[in-house]
Amino acid sequence: MVKSRTVLLFVFVFSMVLAGCSKPSKSADSAADQKVEVTVSAAASLTDALGEIQKNYESAHGNVKLNFNFGASGALQQQIEQGAPADLFLSAASKNMKALIDKKLIDADNQIPLLTNELVVVTPAEGSIPIGSLTDLTNSGVKKVAIGIPDSVPAGNYAKQALTAAKLWDALQGKMVQGKDVRQVLQYVETGNADAGFVYKTDALTSSKVKTAVTVDPATYPAIEYPIGIVKATKHGKEAKVFYDYLQSKEALDVFVKYGFSIPAK
Repeated sequence: MVKSRTVLLFVFVFSMVLAGCSKPSKSADSAADQKVEVTVSAAASLTDALGEIQKNYESAHGNVKLNFNFGASGALQQQIEQGAPADLFLSAASKNMKALIDKKLIDADNQIPLLTNELVVVTPAEGSIPIGSLTDLTNSGVKKVAIGIPDSVPAGNYAKQALTAAKLWDALQGKMVQGKDVRQVLQYVETGNADAGFVYKTDALTSSKVKTAVTVDPATYPAIEYPIGIVKATKHGKEAKVFYDYLQSKEALDVFVKYGFSIPAK
């Protein structure tokens, strides 16, 4: 009897050991299911295009979750300088990328100009104030003109340079309303809180509440380039590089073109 109990006990223990070996541990399952999160600090004007690209990319790369931090390029540059987590930086101005390269936070070999854009003046879609040139912004009927903060918003800096070239910057100071990024400027015009605003062509195309009144002469401001770079402090170098390369692919560039961006000549 004792022998039989010993055999039964041995069989029970052995079966439990086998069950433990065959069943994956909870931590192993969690590790397998965990996605790598790639954080991209990107200019606010890229919001819509990157939203579509995110869906396409994540459906084809199930192990990656893209997190976008949208804002003014100058503010994003400062965040990266202060150690904010970021794997990639997509700026609306070359100067912000250059600043990070100079501070050795982005390697010059891991950044390229990806896109170009144009500066326009928009007015409310239902607006009746006639604006066909920058000079018209000085008319008495125009009470508020919105631009991005020139020191941190590239679109605002481009607008300042264009208005300075036209000798209108000082004349318009009393009408200026400044936005924290180009999308806030667009919102000011959409809601009627500004009679006109300086945004990118791509921003104007996203809204049915505004219309393009003026295409600003590109000779009056620096070329609008959108460089992309890999942040040296990235903890996901492999995944960041794969997405960096993907953004240069025809599939991704076609999405950007769909939203009004242009591709720089190689």
